[in-house]
Amino acid sequence: MRLDRFLAESTDLTRGLAKRALIRGEVTVNGELEKKAARHVAEADRIVWLGEPLSLVGTRYIMLHKPEGVECTARRGLYPRVVDLLDVPKLERLQPVGRLDVDTTGLLLITDDGQWSHRITSPRRRCPKTYLAHLARPLEGDAAKRAVDAFAEGVKLDGDDTPTRPAELTCLDDHRVRLVIDEGRYHQVRRMFAAMGNHVETLHRESVGELVLDDTLAPGEWRELSPEEVALF
Repeated sequence: MRLDRFLAESTDLTRGLAKRALIRGEVTVNGELEKKAARHVAEADRIVWLGEPLSLVGTRYIMLHKPEGVECTARRGLYPRVVDLLDVPKLERLQPVGRLDVDTTGLLLITDDGQWSHRITSPRRRCPKTYLAHLARPLEGDAAKRAVDAFAEGVKLDGDDTPTRPAELTCLDDHRVRLVIDEGRYHQVRRMFAAMGNHVETLHRESVGELVLDDTLAPGEWRELSPEEVALF
């Protein structure tokens, strides 16, 4: 790999800025000053820029406890982006795996591995997602049973041609429910309860597939996945 490309791949420098850094004498290779952008370097070479040893940025797999008020988008808009909560190089490569609404909290996966992301989000995979919802109106007695049965059969959402796939609804108390779905329609959980005449006040994603949100992560905190966790998908 060319040295200027290595610098661009391992830092936030562009190729042009990497060449300027070389010209200014800011880079050493194996302890020797190097100014040639075209020099080829190997993985075993020790490359240092402004006193900081560099290494190539590998594929990242991240678990984030998404807080309220941040968007799952690559573009900057009205709200902060979830990737801006991460202190890692090459943020522009990272993408959320699926989406959570601005007001929805909980488990969000972020990666730069497109194939891994596709395995989770592809409708054919039917990867289950578990949500904890707090409802505006109490769900109890016969109403609770009707909701459980309706969700298990599939709910017709306003604007959609087909009902939702069967979902598992568990009533925890009069206002709190746990819902497991294996598809990802737009605002699906909120729309499902709206179809039942209720309103979701708060929504929190607890798990994706077998991967459960780390309970040591406070809202806004993140960590990298272990190899075993990556292999779940």
